[in-house]
Amino acid sequence: MRFLRTTGKICSALLLVFSMHINSHAQEIDIVPKPAELKMQKGNFEITGNTALVYDRSNKDLARIAGFLSGHMEQYYKMNLASSQGNGGVIRFEITSLPGLDKEGYTMKIDKNGILISAPAANGIFYGFQTLKQMLPSDPAGKMIIPYAEIKDQPRFAWRGMMLDVCRHFFPVSYIKKFLDNMAMYKLNTFHWHLTDDQGWRIEIKKYPGLADISSWRDETLIGHGHKSQLYDGIGYGGFYTQDQIREIVQYAADRFITVVPEIEMPGHSSAALAAYPELGCTGGPYQVQKSWGVFKDVYCAGKEETFRFLQDVIDEVCELFPSEYIHIGGDECPKDAWKECPLCQKRIKDEGLKDEQELQSYFVRRMEKYLNSKGRKLIGWDEILEGGIAPEATVMSWRGEQGGIEAAKQGHDVIMTPGEFCYFDHYQNQNTFSEPLAIGGYLPLEKVYNYDPVGKIDKEKAHHVLGVQANVWTEYIANTQKLEYMIFPRICALSEIAWSPAGTKDFGDFQKRMATEYPRFKMYGINYCDHSF
Repeated sequence: MRFLRTTGKICSALLLVFSMHINSHAQEIDIVPKPAELKMQKGNFEITGNTALVYDRSNKDLARIAGFLSGHMEQYYKMNLASSQGNGGVIRFEITSLPGLDKEGYTMKIDKNGILISAPAANGIFYGFQTLKQMLPSDPAGKMIIPYAEIKDQPRFAWRGMMLDVCRHFFPVSYIKKFLDNMAMYKLNTFHWHLTDDQGWRIEIKKYPGLADISSWRDETLIGHGHKSQLYDGIGYGGFYTQDQIREIVQYAADRFITVVPEIEMPGHSSAALAAYPELGCTGGPYQVQKSWGVFKDVYCAGKEETFRFLQDVIDEVCELFPSEYIHIGGDECPKDAWKECPLCQKRIKDEGLKDEQELQSYFVRRMEKYLNSKGRKLIGWDEILEGGIAPEATVMSWRGEQGGIEAAKQGHDVIMTPGEFCYFDHYQNQNTFSEPLAIGGYLPLEKVYNYDPVGKIDKEKAHHVLGVQANVWTEYIANTQKLEYMIFPRICALSEIAWSPAGTKDFGDFQKRMATEYPRFKMYGINYCDHSF
């Protein structure tokens, strides 16, 4: 299929064009996302085997970043940097006070002495390192010639996220690490990990072994598109991450200044959990781990205290595994049919003085928020948590367009903008869908992602409530890593520019010019990508 290859005469011609572009712009620096300030100077510095890497070796963060740089140079360019200063100049990391820059900001100066990356904190040094990587040639045999320049840079938004759904299709630890590396490359800092859903529960919970034994496996999987097919493959499918694996991934992310925010779905999208623990549903089952896609009527019973004990126990173990400030509880697409027929749910509505099932969902979310707050955490939910009244301190992730985010900001709640129209990377990248691998639907080309402004429709006095922006990758139709990368790249580059680069600097033509150096870099890094943008 098309997305599994990037070969032939077209690819060769494109690489030739890229090479011509790089050579003809030897005195330019093409960085994605675009830095806040970049001033070119006359002259060039060449990194050689005599160039020393200098940093405070007592600082563990700097030592780790230096290790990343050394490993990168050795892996892709077969070059070992000198351990002590000689006659080849230096690459220096320096933590120092820099007025006007936050902990993620940095400056870079390239002159005859070498490359100096300075920052108020190690986060900024790490992002300076990512910028330096993009200055290196995308041809492993190329010379390490970098133009003299001065850069002053920091992000526009604090939340720069990517969400990966591992419930519909499961991805191994080794690939989750590559996913995190790819996020870090474009200065994204929040990994939203969608770990539970109707089609699979992917996190080990010690107190409830049935979640791993039963809820993580479905009997078979739908073949073709959900709106057109009733065919199944007859093959059992599943998997889960052990708690040790989760700790490994959380640490791997933290080493790259990425926060992992777990999502534990409630009160809907709970078929998989109910398959193992049917007593937590309104009817007692039987329930199954779903083998097709969509919204199902199986939901946690809001009238049973056992439901809340179970979810609090799960949250206890989740909080031990994930040090993130935020825990995502989903809250989306919760059918109320079972609640309307459930005597216990109706009793809960009456006892709590609630108006209807919408307010019962609000009660559910508020109660879980109170528990999360008692553990020093904050709740995030999809914009459905606005229905029936939002929990007091909740943060809203706006996905059904921008209106949920606009309304939440008006009410004084923090918001992460992730509207499907601009931020769902499971959508098609070509209007001619017959030329594309199967996707859920929609059409989201690179330029449309790039031109999105998360605060464009937010009242100016409420804009500070927008924490940032995030793209989501739902994997109903993404069964392997090659296709996953095809759907993400190069749209992740446009996302990074929304999240990082200063407001008012958008220029898609300029972005495309800078991206010309990235496509061969994808090839060097072994990243599959969609080529429609050129």
